[in-house]
Amino acid sequence: MSGQTVPCPTCGSPTVLRGTRPPEIRIPVPPRMAAAHRQDGDGGIAPIARKIAGNIEKVVLGKHEEIVLALVAFFSEGHVLLEDVPGVAKTMLARALAQSVGCSFKRVQCTPDLLPNDITGASVFNPKTTEFEFRRGPLFANIVLADEINRTTPRTQSALLEAMSERQVTVDGTLYPLQRPFFLIATQNPIDHEGTFALPEAQLDRFLMRMSLGYPELAAEHLMIERLQRGHPIETLTPVVTSEEVLTAQSAIREIHVDAKVREYVLQIVRATREHPAVVLGGSPRASLALFHASQALAALKGFDFVLPDDVKRLAHAVLDHRLILKPENRLRKMTPASVVDEVLNRVEVPLVREPTAAQP
Repeated sequence: MSGQTVPCPTCGSPTVLRGTRPPEIRIPVPPRMAAAHRQDGDGGIAPIARKIAGNIEKVVLGKHEEIVLALVAFFSEGHVLLEDVPGVAKTMLARALAQSVGCSFKRVQCTPDLLPNDITGASVFNPKTTEFEFRRGPLFANIVLADEINRTTPRTQSALLEAMSERQVTVDGTLYPLQRPFFLIATQNPIDHEGTFALPEAQLDRFLMRMSLGYPELAAEHLMIERLQRGHPIETLTPVVTSEEVLTAQSAIREIHVDAKVREYVLQIVRATREHPAVVLGGSPRASLALFHASQALAALKGFDFVLPDDVKRLAHAVLDHRLILKPENRLRKMTPASVVDEVLNRVEVPLVREPTAAQP
């Protein structure tokens, strides 16, 4: 109607209509809290972690993400269950880690006739002194590989429980503390189940995380063949840090700041797994602690002194998947623990946290 001539309703004189803009109404918007943002830095234990990861990658090629997860478990003072097919460098990962940090390494090949004393140690009679002497088993190494743990009997599997949770073993009524750092990597083959003994839920819950390496990419496998043509690089791998530096880093990780909202986020995720309709057994309080400490370690490995919700989400599958037991009818519908964790992560609201200041504890 702009430009049209119409009579004035009061005096009748012609009036030209001109376009006018409606009045602007501005609604004040409250200032939003700026979200904390990070880029990988060089603070904290990041330099140590990078040296260890770089050394391991000389042997285990194309598996940077899996190596980072293993280091997260190592610095969190947890344990790892490696579930994968044979020949994908599960043993090499454990050996390379031990040689990179200058720690002792022992491998236990689990078989049905393996006894608990074979791994914890036994009291042996010494005829010269006419006394019993304790001979330490492979569990007294810093890094222990229990290869094909589901091949051995539940009696022997249970011998690992005290060592994994208490960092000690009891033989003939005598308690023997294990030397720190202590890190156990157990492997099992998910394909061949004939003649195996499935790990009980109580022992699965002792592992901080479960992970798999998977087959390498074509380029990584090509590079692997080139490097192994004349010898294995594990034979020439040298330590890049000391065990004392590892112990210092493990203590420093516990000082990483975790905002109250992030702590609540961890608890809501674990609680949601318990309340999911498809789940019989959800995450335990040990799962909450595992996710909490692993998130601290991941933040420290990136060089930061505070945890973001992204750290929690990145570790949720590795920490929670093996702790969930689904109802039989949901397993028949091809539902998996990983899909349940995905649903939980999509449903639980992600908090917005502010980067901590120096004044915060």
